[in-house]
Amino acid sequence: MRALELKLVCKSYDGVAAIDQLSLVISQGCIYGLLGPNGAGKTTALRMMVGILMPDQGAVCIFDEPFERRHLKIIGYLPEERGLYRKAKVGELLLYLGELKGLPRSTTQRRIVELAERLGIGAALARRIEELSKGMEQKIQLIIAMINHPQLLILDEPFAGLDPLNSAMLVELLLDLKLAGRTILFSSHQMDRVEKLCDEICLINHGRSVLQGAVTELKARFGGRRVRLVYRGKAPFLNHDGSIVSRINDGNTVELRAGPEVNAQDLLRTVAAGATIISYETVEPSLEEIFIEAVGTHHGV
Repeated sequence: MRALELKLVCKSYDGVAAIDQLSLVISQGCIYGLLGPNGAGKTTALRMMVGILMPDQGAVCIFDEPFERRHLKIIGYLPEERGLYRKAKVGELLLYLGELKGLPRSTTQRRIVELAERLGIGAALARRIEELSKGMEQKIQLIIAMINHPQLLILDEPFAGLDPLNSAMLVELLLDLKLAGRTILFSSHQMDRVEKLCDEICLINHGRSVLQGAVTELKARFGGRRVRLVYRGKAPFLNHDGSIVSRINDGNTVELRAGPEVNAQDLLRTVAAGATIISYETVEPSLEEIFIEAVGTHHGV
């Protein structure tokens, strides 16, 4: 089943397109990453998924149905901006917001304790929001997003304000939710987290999709033209006409990337013409490198 689908969604502000014919499909039980440079339209897209904004054109579907307000009962949403009442006590605020979502008081109280303990902030429930660090505030907002046990969890920059230890705690929690059959969509600039968590990604730029697919498939696609090799002799290939780009050069070890018109075998023949190859291996690109290359190509650089 499709947990979420965007069908040719468009959204403009004062005649400027923030989202331009964006389509994507997220399967149930998937962890999905929505990526893009600053100003690409990620937050606008997420807000349309939860009804904060309505698309000018296109459709948003939740579990194969056109989005309606009733779907918010099974959706959890973490906004990028914090919006907590500064003077409120944490436990009282969480109880109030849980009841606003239609949960029985006893259920809300149980979920607050469970999630607070899981995120390591049980002792903070009696404190006021203004007394908390940014990281603890982020955890409070995560509890708000998850308090209704959502089938679909939509997170805008969930790792913002979290140190490495708490980021790792959140990664573990999200993976547990996936094992329980929950669907998670999040945006993030932390490519290492995206790479570790996501089954699939969509990279957008200027409101349009420029790259979509399973992370493993994208790595295979972008990694097919790269090798790391150890050589002996001279290396005239490092000064090639642009079809071979040097990435790392440490003594006689070098990482090379073939240009668009050159495959890995062509690259190796070029190297062998001027040096003796001791060893070589294909190199899998990081998601950050794929991001940079895809956005750069989209910009025409």
